Amino acid sequence: MLSDIQQEIIRLKKEKDTVILAHCYQTHDILECADFVGDSFGLAQKACTTDAANVIMCGVRFMGETVKILCPEKRVLMPCEEAGCPMAEQLDAEMLAQLKESLPGYKVVAYINTTAALKTLCDVCVTSSSAVKIIRRMDADKILFIPDCNLGDYVKKQIPEKEIKLVQGGCPTHARLTAQDVREAKKSHPKALLLVHPECRPDVAELADFVGSTTEIMDFAAKSSENEFIIGTENSIVQHLGINYPEKLFYPLSKDCVCHNMRVTTIADLLHTLQGKSGFEITMEESERLAAKRCIDEMLRLGNE
Repeated sequence: MLSDIQQEIIRLKKEKDTVILAHCYQTHDILECADFVGDSFGLAQKACTTDAANVIMCGVRFMGETVKILCPEKRVLMPCEEAGCPMAEQLDAEMLAQLKESLPGYKVVAYINTTAALKTLCDVCVTSSSAVKIIRRMDADKILFIPDCNLGDYVKKQIPEKEIKLVQGGCPTHARLTAQDVREAKKSHPKALLLVHPECRPDVAELADFVGSTTEIMDFAAKSSENEFIIGTENSIVQHLGINYPEKLFYPLSKDCVCHNMRVTTIADLLHTLQGKSGFEITMEESERLAAKRCIDEMLRLGNE
């Protein structure tokens, strides 16, 4: 029974001095067992506030790396080794080094959805919710933004006074959403507000009533006086919102907006990781960790100014 598995997970995490982090895109059965639920960087920050010796990240690999970068003293485990992020892996360090060489004078801004290896070569890191604020505050007019050209385009339109170069890359899940999907969804649900993630294509974002990170989308829907919403991000959010706010109606922008990397982690994987039967540990050299942390520290500095 599912409830038996969940109860055993809760028992084991206490016994094993472990906190469980779950990204919003995980299935609801995993969220119910987690100590913290949210976006990737927020989860890593939460991990740092705990005394637990062990952290299990239910998400994708770059999220586990971020936890390790911020919390080197903790043992960081991932329940499923196959849970990667296509966007984070679109560039490698050699490709970025070549880009930097071809664009002297440009500061490199890395979306949090990048590998630790890429972060070592970047000047500043950003999240989808902080990107506009951070880049606006940077002491630089020439920016190379990696790796998501859709989020980069959204930022570029908010800060026209800066020269922002983009690379061809992004989230394949959000890139599936089209303006035609918007037209069809609006036709089916004419009273619904459209809430989308900035990783969506520009023509989709331009049609939205609200553009924001996953957490911002959920907060908007929770606080809005409206009762119907079309959700333009990973479809698990439709389920979570429907459970949390059953008095409101939530519709997926497209049935195809599913991140298979997020869905590959199961409640059984989480149980087996706690039992020591499976899972893998995130490790990195201290020199790489410190180099990757620099751009995160700069994000925090600019965000707090």
